[in-house]
Amino acid sequence: MTPIHDIVHRIMWDSEYGNAHFVIGYYDRVFKRIVRVSFERIRLERGQHFGFDLIGSDGEARMVPFHRVREVVRNGELVWSWCGAGRDPVNSNLDRRWRGRNQCGAT
Repeated sequence: MTPIHDIVHRIMWDSEYGNAHFVIGYYDRVFKRIVRVSFERIRLERGQHFGFDLIGSDGEARMVPFHRVREVVRNGELVWSWCGAGRDPVNSNLDRRWRGRNQCGAT
């Protein structure tokens, strides 16, 4: 199992892997659904171990805890997905072919 913070760090600091378009899907408790945002809107500050800041269209930063992240998409392909409490994340080794379908039922 690859923890989500490891994937986020790889996107940020592995220039070869990170040279792609990423979308992060997180569970929004207000809307009660997965909200997908471009990785470009995410800020991770040094020492911030429990989540990341999401920059809204109004320019305000909102903290999203890592445990709410449900999926990561790279260039249109699902590369990591978390089904929720009590289930294992569905993900492949980061250096192998990615799974193309979210096995949690989300589209």
